[in-house]
Amino acid sequence: MAVFKDVHKQLQLIKRGAVELISETGLREKLKTSAKLNKPLIIKAGFDPSAPDIHLGHTVLLRKLRHFQQLGHKVCFLIGDATALVGDPSGQSQTRKLLTWEEVEKNAHTYEEQISRILDIKDPGLFERRHNNEWFSAFSFEQFIQLARRYTVARLLERDDFEKRLKEKKPISFLELFYPLMQGYDSVMLRADVELGGTDQKFNMLVGRNLQQAYGQQAQVVITMPILEGLDGVQKMSKSYANYIGINEPPQDIYGKVMSTSDELMLKYYELLTDIALSSVKAMHPMEAKKALAAEIVRQHHGKRKAEEAQADFEKTFQKRDPFSGVKPIIIPCENLLLADILCSSEGLVKSKMELHRLIKQKAITVNGKKVTDFQYRLEPNKEYCIRVGKTRFAKIILTMKSKFDRIKKR
Repeated sequence: MAVFKDVHKQLQLIKRGAVELISETGLREKLKTSAKLNKPLIIKAGFDPSAPDIHLGHTVLLRKLRHFQQLGHKVCFLIGDATALVGDPSGQSQTRKLLTWEEVEKNAHTYEEQISRILDIKDPGLFERRHNNEWFSAFSFEQFIQLARRYTVARLLERDDFEKRLKEKKPISFLELFYPLMQGYDSVMLRADVELGGTDQKFNMLVGRNLQQAYGQQAQVVITMPILEGLDGVQKMSKSYANYIGINEPPQDIYGKVMSTSDELMLKYYELLTDIALSSVKAMHPMEAKKALAAEIVRQHHGKRKAEEAQADFEKTFQKRDPFSGVKPIIIPCENLLLADILCSSEGLVKSKMELHRLIKQKAITVNGKKVTDFQYRLEPNKEYCIRVGKTRFAKIILTMKSKFDRIKKR
């Protein structure tokens, strides 16, 4: 695939949704040279496999990588299997828990199928997958010395995360100090022209620019992308905050979660997760715009047919007055009337006590129209309960207390 020649139009697409380019002048010059020589730029983005699933927050970077591919540039998808063992200190108020090599390998294996939904991974001219364990596993003590001497502790401690922890007298391990150097050295080994990352990665990526120059290379351009807020609209999307939308989740769940976002967050999702013009979105009714967004996100990760099915299911469930009509009651003989036990034992409602804690914390469970806020919530026997879990799971449950005869017989 030839490199796109119009530098101005390239910049328009690259800058969509981006927070900062360091520097735009440098990127413009690189794009001009690339177009003139018909030689693609090397675009680097690193992903530490610290968890097995990719969520929509990760796809902000993946979609920007796809933009570069559409312009004819080569994406280097770097799996940080070595850096994952160290743990990125970005945004951390304390030292991360170290992963085992087995955990890292298992997580990395799941990435391949997931990224193929967004990136072209079959064309070797547009895609290259690398692991930084390739060079760090063979790193000699001499190489370690040469790398460590090129950056000062004072510069590393200027980082906001470290500075804050020092003031609070919280520990900082040497491994954490070394992490930015490892990420920067990745850029040296890949001879990256551009590195993409979230705004929380700016410090690490700037270290990469400095190290490339120290090793006699041209400094990479750094492009920072926004951190995508999760469903709460406040904290970044993360499994840790239980506010994420995983791209491997069932289509109906993805659709329902997107529909639960605020109108303000919806516009940000449009900008960072689609190529749809924001002007056309603002001209739509908010409900229709949100439904179109939900369908588009499902389509991207599960296909058009699943998106249509998810939308039809949502409309059938939520656009009628009683979402419980047609739901067959489940009769449960029960002595323990804890809602937690009932939901976890009812197939398809809640997968685990951990998920139940998260849903209650998010106020995503209602019983007869009232939100449940207490994990010790109890139900009364011989009554019917309409239970709603999240946006898409419904059940009618009738509890019947076991008779005294049954309890004696059981003994």
